[in-house]
Amino acid sequence: MGYRWTDSLELALDLMEAHPDADPLKLHFPELMQWVIALDNFDDDPKHCGERVLEAIQLAWISEVD
Repeated sequence: MGYRWTDSLELALDLMEAHPDADPLKLHFPELMQWVIALDNFDDDPKHCGERVLEAIQLAWISEVD
């Protein structure tokens, strides 16, 4: 089974690998959502995504970059 929206750290780590040159501080939520959905390991319903979920993924990504 793949990652779900609640797996923010794992998703952030996969996003860092898939988009090494991306700046998570400059990423807009619609783009972030599409990137998550496109991950091979992602397996959740896109309708279960909301702003708080994307914010958690973005914050996990930012903390890993620092």
